Amino acid sequence: MFRIKIPATSANLGPGFDCMGMALQLYNTITIEKNRPFRISLAGSYRDGIPADESNLVWRTMCHFWDLIHYPTPTLDLTFENCIPPARGLGSSSAAIVGGLVAANLIAGSPYTKLELLQVADALEGHPDNVTPALYGGVTLSVPTERGVLPRILVQSPNLKAVVTIPDTHLNTKRARGILPPEVHRKDAVFNISHASLLTEAFIREEYSLLREGMRDTLHQNQRASLIPGLLETLEAALQTGAYGAALSGSGPTLLALIPNSSESDVPQSMVTTLKNHGINAQSMVLEIDVNGASSSITG
Repeated sequence: MFRIKIPATSANLGPGFDCMGMALQLYNTITIEKNRPFRISLAGSYRDGIPADESNLVWRTMCHFWDLIHYPTPTLDLTFENCIPPARGLGSSSAAIVGGLVAANLIAGSPYTKLELLQVADALEGHPDNVTPALYGGVTLSVPTERGVLPRILVQSPNLKAVVTIPDTHLNTKRARGILPPEVHRKDAVFNISHASLLTEAFIREEYSLLREGMRDTLHQNQRASLIPGLLETLEAALQTGAYGAALSGSGPTLLALIPNSSESDVPQSMVTTLKNHGINAQSMVLEIDVNGASSSITG
């Protein structure tokens, strides 16, 4: 029996559009029994709308990998335990892709390295900001090069926690991307380059007071505010109640705030309350940073 655990991720972290991300201790799990009649079973908190047949993204990703390496498709009994909320900006599709690739690679005898799996995951997902932390853990930077994505771990285990405030609404990534203009002004590009650099320094040096400024953005957050009522006010509420920094998680609607590691915080409640004042119900969780990325084990 094979078991693969894949973390949720929060991408962009403000100015790091499509290139920065963070792995979180909230997981989807894949359990596989070999040489059984094909079956997909769903478990966990999120099952509605997720197919339990050959159209499932995890299974399609596994088949894609086996086709890539010319490996015969095995018969498997699979259980997908989904604890990452889908369509919320916490990397559920990346978790499915990464989980499928790690599982298929393991079953095939691990012919691909983690770096090679990243290139396949990036091609399938279309951008690496979620798949890199899902594979490597920690806080990551994904650098596009002529030879593919170059992953860098800025810090494996930052001394902070993440507050994820999850509105009770879905937001399709395609719709969230569609609202962004096709071109950006030079001043906005300079703003994000400088702030992403500051964000990087904040993590590497553990100077978390820099996160307040470092997590500011001009490329996507204000533009997506129309899709998430109360977005900007909720981020400000997090800062006013003690967060180091706050940003939209991926394409949303989840909002991310980074807080001190060793204290009780008013940040989660302030974010939930602010969204409620804008007519949106939400739940808030305080999560540790995942340091391992996708992991696998063999039992039985």
